[in-house]
Amino acid sequence: MMLIEQTTVAAAALPLGQFKDHLRLGTGFADDGAEDALVEALLRAAMAAVEGRTGKVLLAREFTWALTAWRDAAAQALPVAPVSSLLELKVIDRAGAATVIDAANYRLESDTHRPRLAANGAQLPTIPMGGSAEVRFRAGFGAGWNAVPPDLGQAVFLLAAHYHEHRDAAALGERAMPFGVASLVERWRTVRVLGGGAA
Repeated sequence: MMLIEQTTVAAAALPLGQFKDHLRLGTGFADDGAEDALVEALLRAAMAAVEGRTGKVLLAREFTWALTAWRDAAAQALPVAPVSSLLELKVIDRAGAATVIDAANYRLESDTHRPRLAANGAQLPTIPMGGSAEVRFRAGFGAGWNAVPPDLGQAVFLLAAHYHEHRDAAALGERAMPFGVASLVERWRTVRVLGGGAA
C-alpha cells in the first residue's frame, strides 16, 4: 500500500503569526519576517509528526492511495481521517491499463477515526491478479487553521516550540514526543490492527 500526498498545505493556511506570538518572537522589535522560513518549517514538521501519530489530516489536501487487495470485499478502511470526499476510484491491471469506476458503484462512509470506501452493490470492484486499485480522495478537518480541533492545534504549537528550543537534539535524531504533546494527541490516535487495514 502506498499513500501519496497530491497537494500541499499553502503557507497562507499556516498560523505563522499565531505561532510567532506563541514563541514570543520579535517582541519589542519590528517584524521584518526574518524568522518566517524557520517558523513555517517548524510548523510543517510538527504537523507531520502529529498527523503521523494520530492518522488525522489537519489541513485539507488531496491524496492518492494505491493498494493491491481489499481487506473486505464490501468495504475498505481508508488510511487517514477525516475524509471529506472520494474523488476517483480506478482499477489498474498488471499491464498498467486503468479503468475508472463509475462513482455510482461506491460511496464514502464517513467516520472521525476510520472512514471507509464502501460498495453500493455487493462488493467493491475486483482487483486483477498483479494489478492494483487507486483511490483519490480529499481529507482534512478544513482548509483553514480555525477548522483544526483546538487540542490538536495546541499539540502542533507545543511540538513546534519544542523543535525550536531543542534544535541540537533534533539534529541528533531525538524522536521522543514531549509528554504534554503526547497527552493532547492520545485521544485522537486510531488503534490499528491487522497492519492498519481493519475496518
